[in-house]
Amino acid sequence: MTASPILAAAAALAVAGGWTLSHPAAAEAVHEYQGASLSADGAFIASVESDQNADDPKTPHGRIVVRDASGKVAAIYDPCGACRYAGLAFAPDSDAVAFIATDRATGSAALEVAEAGAVRSIVEVKGNAGVPRWSPDGRTLALLVTIGAHKEVGAVQAGAPLTGEIGSVVDEQRIAVVPRAGGALRLVSPVDTWVYEYDWTPDGRGFVATAAKGDGDDNWWIAKLVRFDAETGAQRILAAPKYQMNAPRVSPDGRTVAFIGGIMSDFGSVGGDLFTVSLDGGEPKDVTQGFKGSFTGVVWRGDRLLASALEGGSEVIAEVSPKSGAVRTLATLDGSTSAGDGHFALDAKGRTAVMASQTFSNPPALKVGPLADLRTVTHDNDALSPHVEARSVVWTSEGYRVQGWLLSPVARRPGVQYPMITIVHGGPSAASTPSYVSSGTVRDLIDHGYYVFEPNPRGSYGQGEAFTEANVRDLGGGDLRDILAGVDAVEKIAPIDDRRLGVYGHSYGGFMTMWSVTHTNRFHAAVAGAGVANWVSYYGENGIDQWMLPFFGASAYDDPAIYDKLSPIRAIKNAKTPTFIYVGERDVECPAPQSIEFWHGLKAEGVETSLVIYEGEGHRIGKPEHMRDLAHRLVAWFDDHLKAKDPAS
Repeated sequence: MTASPILAAAAALAVAGGWTLSHPAAAEAVHEYQGASLSADGAFIASVESDQNADDPKTPHGRIVVRDASGKVAAIYDPCGACRYAGLAFAPDSDAVAFIATDRATGSAALEVAEAGAVRSIVEVKGNAGVPRWSPDGRTLALLVTIGAHKEVGAVQAGAPLTGEIGSVVDEQRIAVVPRAGGALRLVSPVDTWVYEYDWTPDGRGFVATAAKGDGDDNWWIAKLVRFDAETGAQRILAAPKYQMNAPRVSPDGRTVAFIGGIMSDFGSVGGDLFTVSLDGGEPKDVTQGFKGSFTGVVWRGDRLLASALEGGSEVIAEVSPKSGAVRTLATLDGSTSAGDGHFALDAKGRTAVMASQTFSNPPALKVGPLADLRTVTHDNDALSPHVEARSVVWTSEGYRVQGWLLSPVARRPGVQYPMITIVHGGPSAASTPSYVSSGTVRDLIDHGYYVFEPNPRGSYGQGEAFTEANVRDLGGGDLRDILAGVDAVEKIAPIDDRRLGVYGHSYGGFMTMWSVTHTNRFHAAVAGAGVANWVSYYGENGIDQWMLPFFGASAYDDPAIYDKLSPIRAIKNAKTPTFIYVGERDVECPAPQSIEFWHGLKAEGVETSLVIYEGEGHRIGKPEHMRDLAHRLVAWFDDHLKAKDPAS
């Protein structure tokens, strides 16, 4: 293998950065690999690597690590000790890697390029920046920018303070370009349009993107497929379907756009069928209609359309015929995977792939090679041991095939029945998939002697689009029946004490927890995080109301009856389960008044409850002190109401 200019002076950079790769010690530091990217020639891998310590919930500082295809570290780049790195993208000539360095403290982001043994800053943005993409000829870099952003990108981030004239100022994320050699940033897409995802056209003269006018947090659900001219910014709508779109990718011959389409409840939570549409525009074609799984990523290599998908509890990589829709599985993967733009990254010819892979019991590692013969090339986590045993559980519910995961302590006492916590995922369009259990809620519960059940009821990904759509206008109904049937199935195969069942969820899982305690007495303790108590009032309070229309069929003003029918607060007099509630003060997705309303209802009915609102937090609780407080309260709530019933504990 010949040396690449990207690696020159690598040793000096590594020393200057003051950091070398370390192997996790007994204190349970897990080496993480984020955003793995593969050079066009397949010779080098780049990823953002860090050590996450189980005792320290704050996000660790990552470094950009370049490895050769055998996994050997070739270079380490860390030009900004206060920054987060993301968006790794190799140049078409494989001799440079671009990335975004974000400094939260200053509210700025820089496009950087590691090339010829040095890191060079191409352009700096006061605001947000992300997703750098090289032009086909490698002379230009495109990226998404939000100049003067009032908040971080995404509805899960803490919202801007609601003061002054509301709605008078709206952030817009735009496509911008800059020469590889550096220079002025030139904004391409219009000032009034938020661009979510994009791809260069093969001739380098434009872009295809999902985009919508107005509030970027809210309007992804009404985004259109748009083509932008790289010089003039002129736009032309290619398609405007009544479903969500994700991952638009233009074929190398410049004739076709492929994308993932379906019902999706959160930007970034991807699942659906594969669609194609002409680059000239037209009616998109569902080429995988009836596929019993959910596609999660897609990429072209020549005339080949390669995609990742979730089938039941398994992740697969498949080749899909753009004409017939025939799906040929190339690899069935162990656990879950991630890479730069999705679940895997490929070289230019589609012969070699890279991905970070993990299971509930096996920590993250990079895998490289042909899809049919992937090999593990990193061993930073080899010293770590499993903290749980996991098994996939499949059951039937009202004619549906449903799958979930049952996690148990590694060391169990024979003849003892255990308490179990059912954790309902968010979404509803999402799925619980394997993730190494090192720290966090699941580890805490397992260490305290609980089994954990993670069901994927109707509305989840993994069983086909019809299954994902099966809870439309029935949120909480069929979902809960599937979950209860899953609890029954688990109790037949595991030593679970039915008298000591708990339920927990965040976001849609928080709604499901509120729904559960008002519609069944099966659970004896509950924790509802960032939930929804009243869909009618929620419609007017949240910052992402457009997601609701596909699920309810109309707005709360046009069809209030269905919103009212599916609101947990309407059945509050049925509630008897002790329930702990928490939410972020500046949650855009599930505003705090929803949690206050449910807490107030429980108090009025004499049900034991507690509510904590975390100052300054958004939809995700992210400040270390708040994460520690929440972890303590959550486990203590279940211990107080479930473990006290165990005479052997």
